Amino acid sequence: MDFVSVLLIALGLAMDAFAVALGVGTTRQDIGFRPGFRLSFHFGLFQFMMPILGWLGGATFARFIADWDHWIAFVLLACVGGKMIQESFGEGQAHNGADPTRRWTLVMLAFATSIDALAVGLSLAMIRVDILYPSVVIGLVAAAMTALGLALGKRLGVRFGQRMELVGGLILIGIGLRVVLAHLA
Repeated sequence: MDFVSVLLIALGLAMDAFAVALGVGTTRQDIGFRPGFRLSFHFGLFQFMMPILGWLGGATFARFIADWDHWIAFVLLACVGGKMIQESFGEGQAHNGADPTRRWTLVMLAFATSIDALAVGLSLAMIRVDILYPSVVIGLVAAAMTALGLALGKRLGVRFGQRMELVGGLILIGIGLRVVLAHLA
């Protein structure tokens, strides 16, 4: 598979990670280098691993996941987004919600944004493409797009303040709905 094809696939898969990072960046102005690196690293790592798992899992595993992957992604994104919306109605309080760059929130977001990469891995196995090279490119692009989303989100958050927490939550729920509608259509 040529580089341009792999890059286009990687960019398509990274859009969810970018959108989530944009939402996180707008709502969490306290995210410095280390938390931003954690988010980018984990999003990239999950995007790297999921195509490999899809490639290794074969048709049986992929068929099972295909029936539920959109619902899993929706529930995870809706939970985090709902929490952000709830926190946006706080009366100018200091942000005390769960840090999206730590613990289970980070794992949930990384997993939810990388589920489609599982199907891509299965597709690449069916056309007999070696999985390592595309997975590395997919992971690196996802990490870079996550960092870009955080940087842009922080600029928006400084300009528009606490209202962006509501917008960020709505973005996450919107991504979840888009995933469900795309799979149901």
